[in-house]
Amino acid sequence: MKCLEQGTQKLEENDLHGAKQLYKRSVEIKRNASSLFNLGVTHYHLKEFDDAIAAWKESIEIQPDSPDTHTNLASAIAVSLAPKDPEIAFNLAAVLEATGQLEEALTYYKHAKEHGVERAAMHIRNVSAKILGKTMARAQAQEEQSEDPKKPES
Repeated sequence: MKCLEQGTQKLEENDLHGAKQLYKRSVEIKRNASSLFNLGVTHYHLKEFDDAIAAWKESIEIQPDSPDTHTNLASAIAVSLAPKDPEIAFNLAAVLEATGQLEEALTYYKHAKEHGVERAAMHIRNVSAKILGKTMARAQAQEEQSEDPKKPES
């Protein structure tokens, strides 16, 4: 259980590779639907769609009544079959946005909008604003750091 919890913490910190390693360890310790589901999530976020599909299929074998696992499996299958499809690109962008991968999310939202998914326009504005906010926060932090001279040692 500890690896599963630590993996979730890493996922919340957007450390996808760290989360994946902890979820893999969790699966090795106790192969259950929850550990496989979470391992599938990290594979999906890393665009390792075949691995995500395999993890979610096994999770469904253990716990066949999990709607979240079925939904994620369907999404992974769809994106692996037609990654350029605008609706699929929109859904992938939403996942990327949720995990803080804003620049990549913006690219997929733009693709979706260019190919007829009008609701992507609002998401493009929102993600662009998030990116701008992060950029401004970084610039302000750098400015504050350069304005704060270190005190001489005595």
